[in-house]
Amino acid sequence: MSHKPDAYFAVFPKRAIIGTIHLKPLPGSPNYQGDMNAAIEAALYDLNAYVNGGCDGVIIENFFDAPFFKDRVGPDTVAAMARVATVIRQHTKLPIGINVLRNDALSGMAIATACNCQFIRVNVLSGAMLTDQGVIEGRSAELLRFRAQLHSNVLILADCLVKHAVPLAPQDMELVALDTWERGGADALIISGSATGKPTDEEDVQRASRGASEAPILIGSGIDTKNVRTLFEVADGAIVGTSFKVDGQIENPVDPARVESLVHLAKS
Repeated sequence: MSHKPDAYFAVFPKRAIIGTIHLKPLPGSPNYQGDMNAAIEAALYDLNAYVNGGCDGVIIENFFDAPFFKDRVGPDTVAAMARVATVIRQHTKLPIGINVLRNDALSGMAIATACNCQFIRVNVLSGAMLTDQGVIEGRSAELLRFRAQLHSNVLILADCLVKHAVPLAPQDMELVALDTWERGGADALIISGSATGKPTDEEDVQRASRGASEAPILIGSGIDTKNVRTLFEVADGAIVGTSFKVDGQIENPVDPARVESLVHLAKS
């Protein structure tokens, strides 16, 4: 399968910063409090901070729905995320992404296509990883056929050796990146640290870049004002969540000052 990075760079500039909207617990999740409007209001607050701070896009995640289903969420989650995405779309022209945790790429593609979003994040597109949900296997064959069936232009941003997981056997990042890009059909690759908010290893980024030299590379966790310039010497962008939150705590709302500071450093 031949690939060109043109599709990604038609949506995002170099050194793109994508802000993460961690949704409050949604209907059907263990911690849902019965107020969908509260989840929407919190999402809009974070969106406003990202827009005013100069982010190049946002991604919506059902982060507080944990514990997560391995590969298929229920219709309640799909409906709730589609509702949020529709509201977010009405309030910004920025590119919007969908990540249906833990690895429901088909629902993510359906939501993104129906709600005029530009991309999805897929934790395991190619290969298999051992996670707290069990063994998650990549489903690129299903996903790419489903995208074609929908006549969708939604981009697939795929993790390589995703966080909160370990491979079933030793894996070489260069080969994982190449397989995810060429054989898995990703439109961009995401390299993360070991867990949410944990720094991404620069060596991993360099290995992925060597393995899939044409692929756009994004940082998927742990980027902050201390390491953004170093990582952006190799990476093309970053998906940022934890370091944008008040006091750097993931359960807090986004801090507009933190957004402005990191975006300034990334673009300078």
